[in-house]
Order: sequence, then C-alpha cells, then structure tokens
Amino acid sequence: MKQRTLWENLKRVCRYRLVIPILRSPHPPEYKARGVAVGTAWAMTPLVGIQMYLVFMTWIIAKKVFKWNFSLPLGLAYTWITNVVTMFFFYYGFYVTGQFMLNRPIQGYNHLKQTMESAFLADYTFWEKWGAFFKMLAYDWGLAMGVGCLPWALVFGVLSYYIVLKFEKARVARRERKLKEKRK
Repeated sequence: MKQRTLWENLKRVCRYRLVIPILRSPHPPEYKARGVAVGTAWAMTPLVGIQMYLVFMTWIIAKKVFKWNFSLPLGLAYTWITNVVTMFFFYYGFYVTGQFMLNRPIQGYNHLKQTMESAFLADYTFWEKWGAFFKMLAYDWGLAMGVGCLPWALVFGVLSYYIVLKFEKARVARRERKLKEKRK
C-alpha cells in the first residue's frame, strides 16, 4: 500500500469531509450554501470546542423561529475549518484584528509572555495569580478576539455562501444539460 504524505492526507480529508457532502446532498443549492455559510461563520469565532453546538442551536432557532432552513450536516462539517491544529493561527488573526478595531497597539507574543510572567511570578497568592491571568485573558485577549472575529465571521460566512451557491448552480446546470443531451 502506498504511503501518503501529510499534505495528501489533508487534501483527502478535506475532500471527503467538506466537498463530498456538498456533492451528494440532494437539496437545492441555496439550502446547501446556507449550511456552509452558517458553519463557516461559526468556524470563524474563537469558540473551538462548542462551534458544532452553536450551529445546532442556530439550526433549531432558524427552523422554529424564522422558518429558515439550512443543511445541518454541512453546517456542522464546516466548523472543522478551525480545529485544534489551526486554531492558534486563527486566534492570533482574531486577536490582531480585534486590537486594530479597538484602536489598541498590536502586541504579540512578547507582550503575552510578559503579562503571564508578571501575573505568575509576582508576589501574589495562588488565587490572585489565577485572577490576574483570567483578567488578562478576558480583557486583553478575550475582548480583542471576540471583537476581532466578527469581521472574519461575516466576510467568510457571506463569501462561502456565494461561492457554494455559484458552484452548486453551475453543477446543477451542467447536470441538467447532460441529461438533456442524453435524452436526444
């Protein structure tokens, strides 16, 4: 059996988990595109670990309250864009964007290191150290990431909707054209 490289394995997983479900779904293009958009929008938040639950809750609320439906499996699958492997890159992007949006200086790794050292190496009690750490996490990193993820979620949610919609409409048109040609 041939050994695949890491890149080949990644491409294969992406194809089987993200592309094939779109191709096999019998639903109209808009339904699929909405599912991908919701999943992608939630993926672009710093909530790795609960994104699938949030897509499910969005699906329930959208269906019951707004009478609006989308592909739940596609929404769930597209939250996998951000995962344990990729989340640090996305989190840093959210942080930098948030710092920019909050009109704060963009401080990188050294600032985080100094803040953590001052919290943990200072002459604080155990609980004061953890309090300082969580205050730093919530105010500095948490607020910046929470604000910074919003444009990413909006842009990539809308962009993914239109890309999938265009792709699916073209695919449906090709399939219909082939069926017409077959009937002749």
